Amino acid sequence: MSFTFLLDLRPMIFLYNIFRIVYKTGISIVSRWNEKAKKWVDGRMNWKQELAATWKPEQGDVVWMHCASLGEFEQGRPIIEKLKSQNPKAKILLTFFSPSGYEVRKNYSGADHVMYLPFDSAGNAAVFLDMVQPKLAIFVKYEFWHYYLAELSNRKIETILVSGIFRSTQPFFQWWGSFHRNMLNNFSHLFVQNESSKKLLGSIGLASKTTVAGDTRFDRVITAAEQWKPIEQVGAFCGDQSVMVAGSTWAEDENILAEFIKDHSTNQKLIIAPHEIKTENINRLKELLLNSITFSELSIHHSLLTTHRVLIIDNIGYLSRLYKYATVCYVGGGFNKSGHHNILEAAVYGKPVITGPNFQKFKESVELKNEGGSFTVDSSMQLKEVMLLMNIQQAGIIAANFVRRNGGATDTILNWLQEKRLFTNA
Repeated sequence: MSFTFLLDLRPMIFLYNIFRIVYKTGISIVSRWNEKAKKWVDGRMNWKQELAATWKPEQGDVVWMHCASLGEFEQGRPIIEKLKSQNPKAKILLTFFSPSGYEVRKNYSGADHVMYLPFDSAGNAAVFLDMVQPKLAIFVKYEFWHYYLAELSNRKIETILVSGIFRSTQPFFQWWGSFHRNMLNNFSHLFVQNESSKKLLGSIGLASKTTVAGDTRFDRVITAAEQWKPIEQVGAFCGDQSVMVAGSTWAEDENILAEFIKDHSTNQKLIIAPHEIKTENINRLKELLLNSITFSELSIHHSLLTTHRVLIIDNIGYLSRLYKYATVCYVGGGFNKSGHHNILEAAVYGKPVITGPNFQKFKESVELKNEGGSFTVDSSMQLKEVMLLMNIQQAGIIAANFVRRNGGATDTILNWLQEKRLFTNA
């Protein structure tokens, strides 16, 4: 790297440091009344002492995987599990940025240690890497932290990005984006989801270290479907009736579903797994969705199975298994700016997928909609029309074939690692 290039980065590093201070101060203030922010702050306290007490890197080759949140974990999970199966002595350290990922997966048995990523700083990065001693660092999809990536590069530790996806509007591709481009330069290799991402990276000189591998989420949902286990109470609730399974729903989704189930014929059942399972939200749903029962109640009162048309899932961990019971699946979140949740968990079972209108940012959603395996609605009337006109069997076959056809990203990444000979089974 040239001296001139370093000079060009200095103003941006200065601004980045200001951003870090403002962000950390802001979240510390918000943590006084916001539960999620409090977990973010508290979870990073005493990280050095806790890591020192549990982590023994000399006992095996270390892989450090970092995920922003739960969705990125699901993309990284197949890599962890396949790598571990091929290299049983490898040690896995898993970090999260967000409480919504850490709190759900802090007891994940596939990792040797799970923790919050210490806040990005030169000091934290150096101490963290001294303690962890990774042979390989894996960042999932995004999460580009300047000091961590710089320290990894300085130590010549193999660092890869997996399931990356890039858009021309991102800072990397702007005239003022040298700071962000430098972070990408610190990666040993970038595995991206599509050709357009590779082309963008090629435009900034990274073509030689970029491979189109696809999205590892396909591999994850395929594995999950192959390991599917029934849920006795849910099977009994469904019987032989038509069932819509609605997952990760928000209020806008739930209002539409309430209208749909109210006006639909009596042989239509609904299973709804809301994004938020706090007591007040479950109670709201019970009032909104007439003739409903919660999963907790169903587990106790089996006699109520035949008298309710709506089952509200009031716990976590069942959603990906629930989709198999569906005739048609509705995936929530499509009325939010961030877009809908994971449609692949439903499509893998050969189920047509319906979402709200904000789907364009998801490559798999655009492609499956174009092929005829998924549909979008923005009202209860539209939902009724889609259900009336849909060829459920044909759409389901399209969905299943789409998922199977797009698997294999994990093998591409693992093959690259094998060529690098980073791990030994001795």
